Amino acid sequence: MRQSSSSTAPVAATAGYAERLGLPWWAWPAGLAAAGLLAAELWMGASGVRAWLPFVLLLPAAAAMLWWLGRIRVTVRAGELRVDDARLPVRFVADAVPLDAAGRREVLGVGSDPLAFVVQRPWVGGAVQVVLNDPDDPTPFWVVSTRHPVELATALLAARDAG
Repeated sequence: MRQSSSSTAPVAATAGYAERLGLPWWAWPAGLAAAGLLAAELWMGASGVRAWLPFVLLLPAAAAMLWWLGRIRVTVRAGELRVDDARLPVRFVADAVPLDAAGRREVLGVGSDPLAFVVQRPWVGGAVQVVLNDPDDPTPFWVVSTRHPVELATALLAARDAG
């Protein structure tokens, strides 16, 4: 078993791959500070309900939004690639191509396919392009953000070859 950064869970050989696409640490203080600043703008020295209501509403809303933005999990296990609630059986994986930031920009740029399934997080530099070979599915490929593109591509191809 290996331990990786705080954004990834421990990965065992039988589990395949697991990662949470959490926000970087600096997004939390920045987001909460922006919500606090907006609440202070709404307060503007008023008394009564306007003194505390913006803070009570906006700070928890900002925390909930930040949590929601970092909730996506990417796993390869039990013969499936799971990205949040989307599932792809690995038997339909033709190839898995690790992409760096420039490669991701190229794949998702002007010439990208509008039928592609994309889960992109701008704060995550790498990605994996999963090329599909399912004749019944119009989706040509998936592009999934990941901090460890080579490891995810390797886990996908190993799971496909094992199944």
